Amino acid sequence: MTSICIITGSTLGGAEYVADHINNVLTEQGFEVELYNQATLADIEGKSNLLVITSTHGAGELPENIQPLFKDLAHSTADFSSMKFGVIGLGSTDYDTFCNAVNIVEETLKAKEATQICESLRIDVVNNFDHDATAEEWLPSFIENL
Repeated sequence: MTSICIITGSTLGGAEYVADHINNVLTEQGFEVELYNQATLADIEGKSNLLVITSTHGAGELPENIQPLFKDLAHSTADFSSMKFGVIGLGSTDYDTFCNAVNIVEETLKAKEATQICESLRIDVVNNFDHDATAEEWLPSFIENL
């Protein structure tokens, strides 16, 4: 059985709602899923498949609940070369830093030699009102590359 670790970066709860939905979809499809809303480095070390679902906060930053993890990750000497990952981002095109948290996640994980297995999904919350359905439509592009 394939195991997937989902971590969320959320300020107002939008990314957590999407993560809960994706968790349910993956579980129904027979995947073993671990979901962390306050992930630590220990939670993701040794994981083969990581799905990061995050909003963008402030001036293009990661939400506060995920900042410590990515700070620790950037300074970690652990081996992440066998990790595959995908990213779902939520943001507003009203800002010039639209979904910049996705860029931070991609850059940090790639710098640790993790492999991005599909194009990241960037959901514009201004024009897209069904985030769950949009994420679910994207999900096969992640699953088929595990």
